[in-house]
Amino acid sequence: MLFQVGGQGDRPTFFEMSAAQQLPASLRAALTYSLGIFALRRPLLHKVLDYEDEFFALLMAVLESHSLRTTDGSFSESLYGLRRRPVKFLEKGSSSRAESNDKTYDSALQKRQKVLSVVFLVVLPYFKSKLLSIYNKEREARLQASLWGQGEVSFDEAGIVSDQGETSQAQVVATTGEVSNMARIKKNFAALIGVCYPWIHATNEGFSFAYQLLYLLDGTAFYGPALHVLGLHVCRATGQELMDSSSRISRIRNRELERLRGPPWMKVVNDCMALLKWQLFSSMDAY
Repeated sequence: MLFQVGGQGDRPTFFEMSAAQQLPASLRAALTYSLGIFALRRPLLHKVLDYEDEFFALLMAVLESHSLRTTDGSFSESLYGLRRRPVKFLEKGSSSRAESNDKTYDSALQKRQKVLSVVFLVVLPYFKSKLLSIYNKEREARLQASLWGQGEVSFDEAGIVSDQGETSQAQVVATTGEVSNMARIKKNFAALIGVCYPWIHATNEGFSFAYQLLYLLDGTAFYGPALHVLGLHVCRATGQELMDSSSRISRIRNRELERLRGPPWMKVVNDCMALLKWQLFSSMDAY
């Protein structure tokens, strides 16, 4: 049994795909650590750390959108010289060809495929991170309830009850009635996540492991279930594709610079003003 460990052909190796997949998590850990260090001197950065999931999701949305728009690959894949290509399954009617199905590649991604790629690369990991935080809070609450008991009253609560022993029963009923339905819905949702999240996580990890094992054994061309759902292959970029992407990035950069400079007549006015300033300074130097 042979494993693909070399860099031959268009098919990336298992190690390249694994490194590209782990790069966003490593980038997030590095950014979180750096912001934590800077927050020691700039307390304002603690607000960014309080919304760490949203901040990182916004950053990755910008990076992934720009990378898919310019290189037809995700941010981490483009760093390793990889590209995403759609796959079409075409039935061949000729009897001289043995296989009934063949996979052919298109050169560029469609807009719908780019949008769905951003959803799978940014939106779904964001929701997964939020569900994980909810699950951790629910697990801590259950652990604390099992240790301290739900029916017991703590020392502080007993003191409050003793100090407010003369509180009327009507005020107690009013305070109890202030619990909104939204709070009950959040509590029930957190309990549901506490029960369902382990199964969702195990299913996701199981499918990912199966796809990665089959990819390592050359049993499938898809590294993960997300790529299979999108119908995309990750391939190595050729030298011509790298040159084309570089020129495309240059054109986009020049177009953005021209847009920031304003309309053509504004450029003419700026050139005339610069010429007049140069003539004025030249005449002043002459005197």
